[in-house]
Amino acid sequence: MKRRGLLNAPLSRLIAELGHTDMLVIADAGLPIPPGVPRVDLALRPGLPGFLEVFDVLADELCVEGVTLAQEIREANSGLHDQVEQRLVALERRDGQSLARDFVSHDAFKRLLPSARAVIRTGECSPYANIALHSGVAF
Repeated sequence: MKRRGLLNAPLSRLIAELGHTDMLVIADAGLPIPPGVPRVDLALRPGLPGFLEVFDVLADELCVEGVTLAQEIREANSGLHDQVEQRLVALERRDGQSLARDFVSHDAFKRLLPSARAVIRTGECSPYANIALHSGVAF
């Protein structure tokens, strides 16, 4: 049994299988996930687990070179946007490199989903609480 870090076996395997530029999406409870896109459903009840909790665990495990968010998060969920931005800055400090940030419309974000390696569904119930993490390399 693992002593620390990510304990969820499907997520751990998924992260280990990611290659450079692969996309992994963390989604709120309401994001429509297209048929055929692998889903890791962590949602237990509204708010559990929260978006930031899942983001924090995955960020500890992943090498991220960029993110994509819906531009609507800036106004419709500015508090969450600010918290995500703080975490991205911390990742940049940790890894010693800048992270690309791409903002697209929510509709365009949904059109990206078929190319995701997987969508991780959280119990988050706040608007536009979705992020696409683009895998980097550790060398």
